Amino acid sequence: MYKLTDSVPYLLNRAGVRIAEVFAQRIAEDNLSVAMYRVLAMLKERQESTLGDLADVVSVEISTLSRLVGTLAKRKLVSRTRPEENGRIVIVRLTPQGEAMTERLMPLAVELERTAVQGMSEEEVAALKKALRRMHSNLPAISGKGKVAI
Repeated sequence: MYKLTDSVPYLLNRAGVRIAEVFAQRIAEDNLSVAMYRVLAMLKERQESTLGDLADVVSVEISTLSRLVGTLAKRKLVSRTRPEENGRIVIVRLTPQGEAMTERLMPLAVELERTAVQGMSEEEVAALKKALRRMHSNLPAISGKGKVAI
């Protein structure tokens, strides 16, 4: 019999919400949201990105991401440029201030992940990450052009 509290989506969401709540408390003094931190961390990893690519990786709507990036740009944590060859694309990069903030906050993210997986072996953590990536790839993004087949 189906039991909500034993379902994978419920358990994933519950863990994700808890992790996000704890991390949000830790970065609140920097006046950042978790989504803003994810933008900064992804730019640290990739050097630069388009808004579309960032929206996909950060898992937010592009309109929401555009506002987040605008706020980060006003705070001089990121820069936005449009390539001359394609003015429709926006390239986002970390500024030196954004890089410094990201480097200061990344250890908090690492510590939180360690806390979340404590008691699990390295192999279990690797298997969990692999399973989560597989689950993500198993589910196509909903593009508004129809329902996901289940």
